[in-house]
Formats: sequence, C-alpha cells, structure tokens
Amino acid sequence: MTWFLRILVVVYLFMLVAWPTGLVAQNTFSNGLEGMRTALSDPDVTHSLRLTVQVAIIAVAINLVFGVGMSLLLVRFEFPGKRVLSALIDLPLSVSPIVVGLALVLVYNPRYGWFGETLSDNGIDVVFATPGIVMATCFVALPLIIREVVPVLEEMGDEQEQAARSLGANSLQTFRRITLPGIKWAIVYGVVLSLARSLGEFGAVKIVAGKSIGDKETATLLVQREYQNFHQDVAYSVSFLLVVAAVLCLVVVALLRPKPESHRQLAKEKK
Repeated sequence: MTWFLRILVVVYLFMLVAWPTGLVAQNTFSNGLEGMRTALSDPDVTHSLRLTVQVAIIAVAINLVFGVGMSLLLVRFEFPGKRVLSALIDLPLSVSPIVVGLALVLVYNPRYGWFGETLSDNGIDVVFATPGIVMATCFVALPLIIREVVPVLEEMGDEQEQAARSLGANSLQTFRRITLPGIKWAIVYGVVLSLARSLGEFGAVKIVAGKSIGDKETATLLVQREYQNFHQDVAYSVSFLLVVAAVLCLVVVALLRPKPESHRQLAKEKK
C-alpha cells in the first residue's frame, strides 16, 4: 500500500508539475540559446523583467512590515473582531485575483473610482500605473508571511518577552532581542514564498495594468502578449526565467531550513 501511494504521488506530481515545466524548458532551448538571446535583447522583455523584480521587492517589503505586525497583533493581543481579522487575512487565498484587480479599479479608477479622481487631480495615478500593480501584488501575497510567523509565535509563548519587560526592556528591545531571533526563520520562509508568489502574479495585475504595453507590463503579462502574437520563443524564454526564479526560491528555503539536530541543540541551549 505504501509503495502504491508513493507511485501515485510521483505520477500526480509528474503530470501536474514536472511534465509541463519540462515542456517549457524543452521549447525554450529547442533552438539552443537563440530563443533566450532573442528574448533578452528585446527592450520590452528586459523592461518587463526589471519592472517585475521591482514590484516584487516592494510588495515583499510592504508585506514583511505589515505581516510581522499583524502576526504580533493576532498572537499577542486580544481585541474585538480578532477572528474576523484572521479570516480576512486568508481572503486572498480564496478570492480570485481577477476579483481583486477589479475591486482596485473600482476604488482607484481616475474617472469613476471612490478615491481615484481625487488622487488623479493631485498627480497620483494608482490603477494603470505601478502603484496599482504593487497594491495588487501585495494583496495576493499578504497571507504567506503571516501564516508562517503566527504558528511560531504561538509556539514560542510570551514568557521570555514578559521577563524582558520586567527587567526594564522596552518594546523595541524586547522585539529585537527576544521575539525576532525566535521568528527569523519563519520570516525567511514567508519572504521567499511571498517573493515567488509576487514574481508570478498575473490575474490581479492584468486587470490593474489594463492594456498598457511596454511601460507597465510585467513579465507574466508580456508572456501572454508574446504568445498571442505568435512569438512563442520569447514567451517560452520569459516563462522559463520565471520558473527558474520560483525554483531558486524553493532551493533557498530548503538550504536555509535548520536541520532537526539544530532545533534540538537550540532547545538544549535555551534550557
């Protein structure tokens, strides 16, 4: 029975992940490195890759600050509506990204949005511009850091933090010397997963970016345009780069994850 389940899982992963990804790599290098050279020599491709990295880094930085803050709020404090807030954090995992993009357009559209006209009159464009792309990316990747940090905070407890406060440490000192060392690996995992998710976002960004070509076009949007325009070599090459970025994120997580022996040694040192 165990061997049957193993074979079933391997076949499932092969059909769903390995085979399609392998076909992308095969088509990317069907003519050697010519397709990759053609793609990287295209200014639109280099601009879209640069914009994708910039948006992902900004979104991860924002989610890092608010994610750690929300995690501390959910674990260390009791307040009315705590369960509602916890449920809302998981909303990006259950709502289609396209719905998220449409909601942002309805709120920030410069012609009929709730705040869009006021912001546009003051020279601030949100939708069909980089800020809207960043907001959409932040939304879809928000839960990843929080859901990594919250369980670790719950497991840590707050005894050491209370002891630090009783000895005169302020909130910043307690967080820097007690809380942060305990959750640093959870933050690393959340950041890496959030980065991978941000690099590959399509649905929400597609709605928010509109029909912008070149200037506000991320890598995923460029893949769609190039494939529809029968420039498959460029589409495959950019797709392969996105796959490589995602795989590197997973490799980083695997390499940085402490071994079980490290956990036991750390526990002994604390005792």
